[in-house]
Amino acid sequence: MTDIRYLAPQTLDEAVGAFAAAQGAARILAGGTDLLVQMRNGVARPGTIIDIKKIAELTSIEETADGGFRIGAAVSGAVLAEHPRFGTVWPGVLEAINLIGSTQVQGRASPGGNLCHGSPAADSVPAMVAAGAVLTIQGPNGRRTLPVEQFPVGPGRNSLAPGEILVSFSLPARPKGSGDAYLRMIPRTEMDIAVVGVGVSLTLENGVCTAARVGLGAVAPTVKLVADAATALVGTKLDDAALEAAAAACRAACKPIDDKRGTIEYRIKVSGVLLKRTVAIAAERAGRA
Repeated sequence: MTDIRYLAPQTLDEAVGAFAAAQGAARILAGGTDLLVQMRNGVARPGTIIDIKKIAELTSIEETADGGFRIGAAVSGAVLAEHPRFGTVWPGVLEAINLIGSTQVQGRASPGGNLCHGSPAADSVPAMVAAGAVLTIQGPNGRRTLPVEQFPVGPGRNSLAPGEILVSFSLPARPKGSGDAYLRMIPRTEMDIAVVGVGVSLTLENGVCTAARVGLGAVAPTVKLVADAATALVGTKLDDAALEAAAAACRAACKPIDDKRGTIEYRIKVSGVLLKRTVAIAAERAGRA
């Protein structure tokens, strides 16, 4: 077996330098819940493992001056769940993140790793798309930001350039009357991969939807921002006609595959059903906000 070099840099600059110097032969270790499985299965054979858990910026949660949040890419789901305010402000994002693996896995697995893994069925991603999350990325050429919906480019593939590391994702402040939610359909009651996942974030004023975003997962090569579904909701009181129009937009956005968990026809139908249910939960939360 080939020797593997293990590095645990203390700063982001050190991590980026080591990652770039490895010229594609290194892998980033955040939680390791995907990487270690891939190594055991022989899918990944890194020459160097770069552990980013000792870098403060990647493992911290900050409330920004405008009332938003900046979440380090290596923050685990368990740590995020313990934050006193995050789950109150963004309950849909948190419930999506808390579906990543088992309770034990939650102690290590991070939403940043879930995003970088590139699964079209990743639970945290539709909710972050609905939330309007913006990513901070750093590499040999400096820092850049990117809307989360532009990050995945295909199954198992993302838009990181060589040597780049995902640093954090930022969520905006919530206007009064805002709510979000995430629902997924799985064949079993727990510990399964989504057949369809829907994230919704919306704002209500006097019962009228004034803003909305819809993220749709597991029905295309990448998680999708469904702008037409949001357009169908905005300006309405979320009546049956508006919900059906938004559901139709989700169905139209689907480009799914047949597999053992669900057929193409089933996934398309469920996407519309879940949209309506997720909107109802987000609207109920918005009414309490």
